[in-house]
Amino acid sequence: MTRLLSTLIVALFVAAAPALAAPTFPPLTGRIVDEGNIIPADVEANLETKLAALEAKTTDQFVVVTLASLQGYDIADFGYQLGRAWGIGQKDKNNGLLLIVAPNERAVRFEVGYGLEGTLTDALTRVIIESAILPRFRADDVAGGIERGVDDAIQALEGDATELQQLADRRPAEEGFWTPLIPFLIFVVVAIVVSALRRRGGRRWPWLGGMGGSSWGSGGSWSSGGSSGGFSGGGGSFGGGGSSGRW
Repeated sequence: MTRLLSTLIVALFVAAAPALAAPTFPPLTGRIVDEGNIIPADVEANLETKLAALEAKTTDQFVVVTLASLQGYDIADFGYQLGRAWGIGQKDKNNGLLLIVAPNERAVRFEVGYGLEGTLTDALTRVIIESAILPRFRADDVAGGIERGVDDAIQALEGDATELQQLADRRPAEEGFWTPLIPFLIFVVVAIVVSALRRRGGRRWPWLGGMGGSSWGSGGSWSSGGSSGGFSGGGGSFGGGGSSGRW
């Protein structure tokens, strides 16, 4: 039931979020984008080396980003749109991964590309966040939490996730009677919100006319600073896989 309510809340937010000002994403300057200015230079260099080695070995693109602000958005919604805007991951594999830290909102998230969702499941990313990242964040060791989260995620991506999987398997099952109904209920919530906004005046909400078969927010209205520094995404896409936490 908790999962159902969370899903409905996210669906409601996704439907209403375009009423907010379109977010501005930081430029993709490398595998580490420290807009929040919380990663020491030596830690950043170490992470850059690890992430470059991962991509050379597996072609998976893993980017760590800290944000000055989520600009009023939920971190899950902001995260998959950021991943798409940057095109993290290879286009033919969608094998991108983001570790997003928003210190002002005290929120953290793994955003997992379509192609990695079978390897880095929601349960695995949740275990990494809860066991490796959040305890260190709560102890004011943000850099240490990021490092440990990156190490655990790389370990899983390289096929050595036995211990993490055991932790994930011991988590209480969240599936139940409501699970098959979730897609229908999401559709109902989104339809209700869209209908209500349309009645408030089409000229105030021009984006409503463009809502169709494609995923919302994948168009060019999302602003990004582009990429520089010799690193860029490979055209990968995201669908909202992953998990979040707060400290």
